[in-house]
Amino acid sequence: MELSEILKRCDHTLLSQTATWAEIKAICDDGIKYNTASVCIPASYVKQAKEYVGERLAVCTVIGFPNGYATTAAKCFMANDAVENGADEVDMVINIGWVKDSRWEDLTEEIRQIKAHCRGKILKVIIETCLLTEEEKIQMCHVVTEAGADYIKTSTGFSAAGATFEDVALFAKHVGKHVKIKAAGGISSLEDAEKFIALGADRLGTSRIVKIAKGMNGTGY
Repeated sequence: MELSEILKRCDHTLLSQTATWAEIKAICDDGIKYNTASVCIPASYVKQAKEYVGERLAVCTVIGFPNGYATTAAKCFMANDAVENGADEVDMVINIGWVKDSRWEDLTEEIRQIKAHCRGKILKVIIETCLLTEEEKIQMCHVVTEAGADYIKTSTGFSAAGATFEDVALFAKHVGKHVKIKAAGGISSLEDAEKFIALGADRLGTSRIVKIAKGMNGTGY
């Protein structure tokens, strides 16, 4: 697969707690130059970033991040605020405790409400696979499908592990036809990226692929 085709699937990501505007601006410049799918950045920078990139690049942000246990009302506010500030895509974190309690209806309803507050923008649902059993992952595939989200996403990159080939293959078997897959966290090489795509990932959450394109070491998220 051509590098340019991989880059088109990358959400070029900077979500570190110390991220500065200069760093956000730099990844926006990279996203435009390398034609990435989006830049994924903290919500506090969305308005500034969207004003900077305009229609040249999609801006993605995260809500309920990284732990997922904010109230549904708070997440809905965050989603609405992100879209008002210019976000084209929203990546939300589920309430993982609710998964452990088998609160499937509550999880479905929360995702459905957040999707409504995205007002037609893309919603990706992070289920943090490293904290779930295989049965819980499969059930979340059904929940995300039923709730009408656009993507199911593996990981925040802030927990014990990131995306695995096995999880992406599992998603591909169990999500509905309208649900796409995003692999995120720990994608360290072009070979990894190609394999994730071959297994069914439509998006890759990473900063490393652009670094590789620039001739740098593929370190970081």
